[in-house]
Amino acid sequence: MWRGGCGQWETNKHGGHLPREEGSLCAQHCLNNLLQGEYFSPVELSSIAQQLDEEERMRMAEGGLSSEEYRTFLQQPSGNMDDSGFFSIQVISNALKVWGLELILFNSPEYQRLGIDPINERSFICNYKEHWFTVRKLGKQWFNLNSLLTGPELISDTYLALFLAQLQQEGYSIFVVKGDLPDCEADQLLQMIRVQQMQRPKLIGEDTLQARDQRVQKADLEQTLDVSQPFDGPGVLDEDEENFQKALALSRQEIDMEDEEADLRRAIQLSMQGGHRTGFSDACTLNAPRSATTNQSESLTSEELRRRRQAYFEKQQHLHQQCQNPEFHDVPTTSSNALGTDPGGDLSEEDMLQAAMNMSLETVRNSLNTEEKK
Repeated sequence: MWRGGCGQWETNKHGGHLPREEGSLCAQHCLNNLLQGEYFSPVELSSIAQQLDEEERMRMAEGGLSSEEYRTFLQQPSGNMDDSGFFSIQVISNALKVWGLELILFNSPEYQRLGIDPINERSFICNYKEHWFTVRKLGKQWFNLNSLLTGPELISDTYLALFLAQLQQEGYSIFVVKGDLPDCEADQLLQMIRVQQMQRPKLIGEDTLQARDQRVQKADLEQTLDVSQPFDGPGVLDEDEENFQKALALSRQEIDMEDEEADLRRAIQLSMQGGHRTGFSDACTLNAPRSATTNQSESLTSEELRRRRQAYFEKQQHLHQQCQNPEFHDVPTTSSNALGTDPGGDLSEEDMLQAAMNMSLETVRNSLNTEEKK
């Protein structure tokens, strides 16, 4: 019923894609689809084309073998076929004459005056540039037997006239085939049954073309994105990210150092205030109110607080060593507010700690008085 061929793709005048049959054997496929059999081969059609070329050469020679027209004709290639396998309308017309068939131009004035409805015809041959295909009635239904489709395309009676008009608008030349076509099995079968087509056939290679177009669009999109970005875009982004992380780490480190410094100051203040509450209350009442001493301690810098705290612990350790020394009773008391017990007696651990606190408080008070005088 239908004979197709592999095709390549070309662009038509409307900017769309049109498949082009490999070897341009569409004329052969067109004839065989029309006659529904392998009636013509490329060799047979080439023979017809050569016969037509010889007839044209003989007509041109009648004007003289030395004429300019004749020499020009000999230098021109054949207009009936070429090396790709293309055949002209003259070759197709002469091939159909063998079967008693004739071609009439569909939109010619002579045919249009007849006023024949297309559905009352039997077949059409359509041509655009180098492509040929057949539209034929098989049984009681019309089919587009374009060899560039993946299969026959069913055409309804109501759509046939519109289909032919659309082809003419696209630049196709349409020929009506007049005469009796040879009998074929497909025509006999479709006389008894009607077919329904659920899905229309696609052009051969259409899926491949769509996949290729998608790849091209994707490549163009990727290229556009690459151009829109700076040449060193990724490197700059990585460097900015690295600098941001470094700055964030330094900021966290500074916050941690400030927190540690604040915690240290609070610990020193609480330690000194705790010492004042437990052992320095009686001694503080001698010279200054406790609140004044506390305010002055809070006004000290962290470095001064560290030094005084260190001095306090050193003195406490020294007193502890003296307590463990049997000759501790020979050590003179240096504080006017020291314990009033007998130096030669034994001191308890609580008395020694109280004496150390009093000595530390005197040192702090003397230092503060000296600073106030300055």
